[in-house]
Amino acid sequence: MLSNVLRHADRQSPKYKWIALSNTTLGMLMAALNATSLIIALPVIFRGIHINPLSPDSFTYLLWILLGYMLVTAVLVVTLGRLGDMFGRVKMYNLGFIVFTLGALAAALTWSHGSAGALELIIFRMVQAVGGALLMANSAAILTDAFPENQRGMALGINQISAMGGSFIGILVGGFLAQFSWRWVFLFNVPIGIIGIIWSYVALKEIDIFHPAKIDWFGNITFATGLAMLLIGITYGIKPYGASAMGWGDPMVITLIAAGILVLALFGFVERKVQQPMFNLSLFKIRAFTAGNIAGLLAAVGRGGLQFMLIMWLQGIWLPLHGYSFAQTPLWAGIYMLPTTAGFLIAGPLSGILSDKFGARPFATGGMLLAALSFGLMMLLPVNFPYWAFAIILLINGLAFGMFSSPNTAGIMNSVAARFRGVASGMRATFQNVGMPLSIGVFFTLMIIGLSASVPGSLYRALTLNGVSAGIATHLSHLPAVSYLFAAFLGYNPLKTLLGPSVLSKLKPSAATHLTSKEYFPQIIGQPFKHGLVIVLSFAIGACLIAAVASWMRGGKYIHEETLADSQAN
Repeated sequence: MLSNVLRHADRQSPKYKWIALSNTTLGMLMAALNATSLIIALPVIFRGIHINPLSPDSFTYLLWILLGYMLVTAVLVVTLGRLGDMFGRVKMYNLGFIVFTLGALAAALTWSHGSAGALELIIFRMVQAVGGALLMANSAAILTDAFPENQRGMALGINQISAMGGSFIGILVGGFLAQFSWRWVFLFNVPIGIIGIIWSYVALKEIDIFHPAKIDWFGNITFATGLAMLLIGITYGIKPYGASAMGWGDPMVITLIAAGILVLALFGFVERKVQQPMFNLSLFKIRAFTAGNIAGLLAAVGRGGLQFMLIMWLQGIWLPLHGYSFAQTPLWAGIYMLPTTAGFLIAGPLSGILSDKFGARPFATGGMLLAALSFGLMMLLPVNFPYWAFAIILLINGLAFGMFSSPNTAGIMNSVAARFRGVASGMRATFQNVGMPLSIGVFFTLMIIGLSASVPGSLYRALTLNGVSAGIATHLSHLPAVSYLFAAFLGYNPLKTLLGPSVLSKLKPSAATHLTSKEYFPQIIGQPFKHGLVIVLSFAIGACLIAAVASWMRGGKYIHEETLADSQAN
C-alpha cells in the first residue's frame, strides 16, 4: 500500500538519521582500522607466532592474511545485502558487529605457533570478514533509509570518510600497539565492537519493512564458488611458481580462473531463470545504477593496488635514502601518506553535499579525471623526489577520490527502489571489493615484469663487486621480485635478510656494512622500480579515464521515486 511509503517517510526523524549516521560511521571506522593496523603489524605478528614471513613456505600465509579478508568480503556482501532486504537491514548490521568483534577476540587469543598459528589467524580473519561484510552490505542501505534524498550524498560522504580516515589512523595505531604485543592489534577492536553492539541494538531501528522471500540457494552457491575461484586464482598469480617469478603459468591458477569464469557465467544464466534471484540483474536496466557500479569497479582497480606500490616506494627506496631504518619505514610510510587522507576529508563531504543538489555526474566524472591527472603527475617525479611535490600530488589524489566516492555511492543508492536497497548496497560493495584483489594482481604483475627486466643484472654486479661468490650472487639476483618487494613492505632490510648471517660473516666487514646500509638497496632498485611504476601508473590512468566515461554515461541527476507499484510490491 501507498501508506507504507508514507510511513517510511514519517519515520525519517531528524534525530534518528544522525544516530544512524554515527553508528554506521563507527562500524566503517572499526573495519578500516583493523585492516591497516594489521598490515603495519605483520612483522611483529609473524615473529609472535614464530614464522619467518620472508621464507618461501610462508608466502602463502602472508597472501591469505593480507587478502583473505578481501576475498571473503567480496564473495559475501551481495548475499548478506539480500538477507538484509529479507529479514531486516538493522538486524543483519547488528549481527555484523557481533561477528566482527568475536573474530577479533579469537585472533587476539590465537594459541598455536608456526603453521598452525598462521592458519588460526587466517580463519579468524575470515570470521572477521563475515562480520565486515554484514556491516558493509547494510550500512549504505540503512543510511539511504534514514536520510531524505537531498541529504544522502552528505551522509554517505561522511560515512566513507570514516573508512578512509580509519585506514590511515590504523597505520599509526598498529605501529604503536605492535611495540607492546601483536595481540593488541586485534584486541583493541573488542571494546570498540562492544560499544557498537550495544549502541546499534539500543538506537537503530528498522525503517523499511521486511520483504519475505525464498533464498536463492543455487544462485548463492554458484556466485560464491565462481567469484572465490576467480579471485583466489588471481591472488596466486603473483606467487612465484617453479623457476618463474609469477604463478600465471601454474596449472592450478589457470584452472581456478577458467573455472571461476565458467561458474560465474552459469550464475548469470541461473539468475535469469529463478523467480527471486539473489543478484537482481534487473537493476542493471537502470542506467545510473549500471554506470555507477562500472565506475566504482574501475576506480577500485585504479587505486587499490597502487596504494601498495606507493607504500613500497616509500618503504623500500625513499625513506631509507633519507636516513630511516627499514624497521621504521612502515610507520613513517603511513605518516607520509597522510596528504591523501587530508584531500579525501576535504572533498568527500563537500562533494557529497553538492551532489545532493546537482547530482553525481559532474563530481564523479571530475574526480576520475583529476585522479588520472594525479597519476600522470606522479610519473614525472624522480625516484628520490622532493617530498613537497609528492605531498601535493597525494593531496590532489585524495581530493579526486573524495570527489568521486560519496557522489557515486549516493547516485547508485538513489537509483533503486527502497525494497532493493540492501541487495543494491551489496552489489555496489561487491564491485568495489572485487576491484582491490584484482588491482593487486594486475599491479604486482606489471611491477614484477618491470623489475625482472633489469634488477637481476644490477644486483648480480653489486653483489660480486662486494665479494659475494658468483654462485650465491646468481641465486640471489634471480630470486622472485616479490621476495625483496615484500621484505621492504614488511620493514626488513632486503639485502641483509636475503644474504643472511652465513654469507655476511664471510665478507669483509666494510663490504658487509656497505651492502646492508640503508642507502645501498634503494640505489640498486630505484630506477628499475621507477620503470615498473610508470607501467603501473599508465594502467591506473587508463582505468580512471574509462571510469570517467562510465560516470558521465550515468546521465543527469536521477532519484527513484516510490510509486504505488513499489508500495504494492512491498
